Amino acid sequence: MCGILTYYSKNYLSNKTIKNCLDSLNRISHRGPNGEGVVLINTLTGDYKYLMTKQTPIGANVQSNLSNQDCKFNLLIGHRRLSILDLSDSANQPMNSSCNRYIMVYNGEVYNYKNIAKEITNIKWKTSSDSEVILEAFCKWGPNFITKLNGMFSIAIYDKQENKLFLFRDRMGIKPLFYSITNDEFIFASELKAIDKIKAKKSISYESIYAYLHLGYIPSNKTIYKNILKVKPGSYIEYGNNVLTETIYWKPINKITNNTFDNFSSSKKKLKLLLEKSIGSRLISDVPVGTFLSGGTDSSLVTAIAQEVNGTPINTFSIGFEDAKYNESYHAKKVAKYLGTNHNEFILKEQDAINELESIIEHFDEPFADSSSLPTMLVSKMARKYVTVCLSGDGGDELFMGYGAYTWANRLNHPIFGTFRYPISKFLQQSSSNQNKRGALVFKSPKRNWKSHIFSQEQYLFSEKEINDLLIHKNKNSIIENINSTLKFNRKLHHDEEQAFFDLNNYLIDDLLVKVDRASMYTSLEARVPLLDHNIIEFAINLNEKLKIHR
Repeated sequence: MCGILTYYSKNYLSNKTIKNCLDSLNRISHRGPNGEGVVLINTLTGDYKYLMTKQTPIGANVQSNLSNQDCKFNLLIGHRRLSILDLSDSANQPMNSSCNRYIMVYNGEVYNYKNIAKEITNIKWKTSSDSEVILEAFCKWGPNFITKLNGMFSIAIYDKQENKLFLFRDRMGIKPLFYSITNDEFIFASELKAIDKIKAKKSISYESIYAYLHLGYIPSNKTIYKNILKVKPGSYIEYGNNVLTETIYWKPINKITNNTFDNFSSSKKKLKLLLEKSIGSRLISDVPVGTFLSGGTDSSLVTAIAQEVNGTPINTFSIGFEDAKYNESYHAKKVAKYLGTNHNEFILKEQDAINELESIIEHFDEPFADSSSLPTMLVSKMARKYVTVCLSGDGGDELFMGYGAYTWANRLNHPIFGTFRYPISKFLQQSSSNQNKRGALVFKSPKRNWKSHIFSQEQYLFSEKEINDLLIHKNKNSIIENINSTLKFNRKLHHDEEQAFFDLNNYLIDDLLVKVDRASMYTSLEARVPLLDHNIIEFAINLNEKLKIHR
């Protein structure tokens, strides 16, 4: 797990720009405290120079400083390393390919790298890292190599011969990648704050503010700034000759089949095999590994299989609350005791949360309303004292109908509600139940946007009408329209399935995975999400919905 940053310009980079880039790289040092590498390249002549503050990557011609006289470079590629696989200096980045045509920086983990390595012949491997395999796979297969990777990643590869940059993001966007492009420059980085430091001219996106108030997060591929975007999940970008092209290589909707898995026994066996393979591969590491354990179904299942595959007691971490009304840590204790894990618990006090508020502003970089980010940051901080990698149960609710909103989707779309929409809405509004009142707010919204409204009211956020009453800039929000747009599925889905699919494409990617990434990397902890192995996703979205809520 690492942090990456690149600055490409039509013009030579000034010493001031280079210094700003190095400062930006330092701003994401929490993503990679074990090593740092920077290479400067003249894309016209091919000249290059390494600037290093810690350790040396393969093939580096190291220079400790840069004088004003020889500052004739227009491309800077930087990397901060968190060592997980192959802890030696030989696996440091930026990394050159064996053919010396490509140079790469990479953030993430590819779990099937050993199998990919077997397909690449005539290579004398210099490391035991996944990084080298990824780079050589690109050399062999070009951009289509991305479909072979199973993991979480944001990858940047520069082609010296063609003077092109390639950016790749994993299927579900588990690892972040931001970019900004103008006529003169192309910048990308692992976190918004790294670009924010370099880019002088920025303007706030009112459209993003609208979406934030409605959803509690800013959806892909937007950010709080108009001119900084996110690389879309399951896509890659190619940049050359000042032209940027985007290719989508994987989308969940394209994996929905005409038929479903309907047999309980065979589906259960298939799911178990998929889980064992996914969790087993995510235990591969040269540093200690543990799991987050809340005591809920998802994290308990991940922990149980991890314990079984690992063969020895695994470290587990949970968070509890001093206020007994909110404390559910006893569930985690019971599961940990049953499984025989090495369990660690942190009891959260109100002051602990208050102390972390400024950290949230610093590490999330843009408006983010998920209050569970506080306990996630604190449990990550505790886990990092014992392990460098933690497995998480994220994704289970969206794939296997874990939220009450899915029941609401079926209720609100019942024909009787459509016929008597307005009187029912008025009745719900007068109810003493907050849940019913929120249901009434959904009814008052345009039906085409019900999916986001069901989510928004489940989260106690603002309806479109409320936001229009609050904001000077009224609703011209294409983001909301876009995420609610009618999708054409290969088979007819029930309303609860459509709502779950909405969460999979939006809430999971732009809230839950953002929360886990920022909160864990804040403490230099790598969080892995085995339930979001793309093989499990492709199975789950084609599983009969009745089996998902079986008993």
